[in-house]
Amino acid sequence: MRTSTIQRKTHETDITLSLSLDGAGKHDIQTGVGFLDHMLAHVAVHGLFDLSVKAEGDLHIDPHHMIEDTALVLGQAFDEALGDRKGIVRMGSAYVPMDESLAFVAVDLSGRPYAVVQAEWHSPAIGQFPTSLIPHFIESFAVTARANVHARVLYGRDDHHQCEALFKALGRALDAAAMFDPRRAGSVPSTKGSL
Repeated sequence: MRTSTIQRKTHETDITLSLSLDGAGKHDIQTGVGFLDHMLAHVAVHGLFDLSVKAEGDLHIDPHHMIEDTALVLGQAFDEALGDRKGIVRMGSAYVPMDESLAFVAVDLSGRPYAVVQAEWHSPAIGQFPTSLIPHFIESFAVTARANVHARVLYGRDDHHQCEALFKALGRALDAAAMFDPRRAGSVPSTKGSL
């Protein structure tokens, strides 16, 4: 089983996160930011990752630190669980509809962090989650996961639906990229010989 448990404590947040890449979508997520919990549950369920997140932080200020730090820890857990990345498919993508909204995410577990996020939000926040932090979450995750992530909301009217489609697509794309390809027989999916 490809698993990882990360504990990260700063003056702003205290996060313990456990991840299994070869799971069944089981999740127990408690960050104190309800909409963040909801989106992480979608990543777990649609990526078939088992995910546990227990987090406390300075939510009396605002949710920025919690959202950013959770993304950083999640990315770190993905990187650790992937190990040397031998035998993985490496790239994956997914289109996901949610009612009137459609999102697309492409992922390359290349070891080179980069993120492009394109979306137009209609409101400043969804619950306690500022919509300005949705791209920042994906960017922060990409950095510590050492992944190239391109995420785009193609269209939609409802911010909740747009974001939900985006996070479901992220889960499905990560699942596709992290799968083992038996034809690789443990080799690294790169002409360089390493990721």
